[in-house]
Amino acid sequence: MKRVVFDIAALIARVVIGVIFLAHGLQKWQAGLGATSGMFAESGVPMPQLAAAFVTVAETVGGILLILGLLVRPAALVLLIGMIGAAVFVHAPNGIFVQEGGWELVGALGAASLLFLALGGGRFGLDGILGAVYRRRAERRAAERDAAAGATTTVDRPAPDTKAAYPDERHSVPRQPAEHERTQAADYDRTQASEYDRTQAAEPAERPHPAEHRPGGLSEEDMRDVDAVVNDQPTRPKPPNR
Repeated sequence: MKRVVFDIAALIARVVIGVIFLAHGLQKWQAGLGATSGMFAESGVPMPQLAAAFVTVAETVGGILLILGLLVRPAALVLLIGMIGAAVFVHAPNGIFVQEGGWELVGALGAASLLFLALGGGRFGLDGILGAVYRRRAERRAAERDAAAGATTTVDRPAPDTKAAYPDERHSVPRQPAEHERTQAADYDRTQASEYDRTQAAEPAERPHPAEHRPGGLSEEDMRDVDAVVNDQPTRPKPPNR
């Protein structure tokens, strides 16, 4: 809030002081440099022609710059020098009041120029607008440089050393098999499966062993029946289809 109040006050003071300087400068232009230099010579100003040209240009151009708020501090410095010279060589011997040719007016204008030289013209002027634009561009470039530096640091960062992080082999990070290793393992499994299938196909199917026959066409079961008859044992009934 205080900054805004200062900017408004600086704007009003700039415009008012700039209009006063511009009016006096245009008055000297209309009178002509010859008449102005003659007046300065009568007042005892050294090098009146050079002083007249300097004051005329300074008040005209300086007044315009104050109104626009452009190059406020350099313009205020030049105007302050002109007011000091006018007060010392022309108005100081005549007292304070302007009606008597005193330094009242040049003193007020010089004091205002000193304030502009020390504090500037505020943000409501071309200096404030251009300064804000330059600051924003500088901040943007600084942010871009920081972002580029951060990206470069991320790209150039070395990979972490797992051996340094896990010095003990038992705590080392398990190595993931490479793609070609996984492919070779799968091919090996398919080869083993194919070999097993070929082996099973080559072996003949297990056939039931035929009942062992005794000489004479009697089977072992028939022989047991014969033994049972000889030994006077009951004969077990034969199952069907025998």
